[in-house]
Amino acid sequence: MTSVRTFLLMVCMAVLLPLALAQSATPPRLTASDAKNHVGENAAVCGKVVDSKIPKYGLAGHGKPVTFDLDQPEPNPVFNFVAFGSKEGGPEEVVAAYKGKRVCVTGKITTGVSGVPFILAADRSQIKTEADNKGDNK
Repeated sequence: MTSVRTFLLMVCMAVLLPLALAQSATPPRLTASDAKNHVGENAAVCGKVVDSKIPKYGLAGHGKPVTFDLDQPEPNPVFNFVAFGSKEGGPEEVVAAYKGKRVCVTGKITTGVSGVPFILAADRSQIKTEADNKGDNK
């Protein structure tokens, strides 16, 4: 009986060990302007929301996607992320949640047709607000 328990324990460890080791460390933290050098990677891109755009049409099941520019607005954005408002508040709710705030958005960095790197934050838990550093001279 003891050898069966030992065998089952070894099998469980052999199955669970690769899963435990496969979990990656915290993704690297990047500035909005540095994101272009990390396309295809998972990272946390941080910056200040300086502009947002709400399109005329939405996506079925998600509503209207809102595009937020970090650090530099149109016509020369350096990075943006896309998020969706809540079903109750719509796109205006998500704009109010992040407008003018410093945020870090975690996810896979991709580029669109315009060549501007972005992260699609379909899950709002990917977006974290940060305290503004008043004493920072940036």
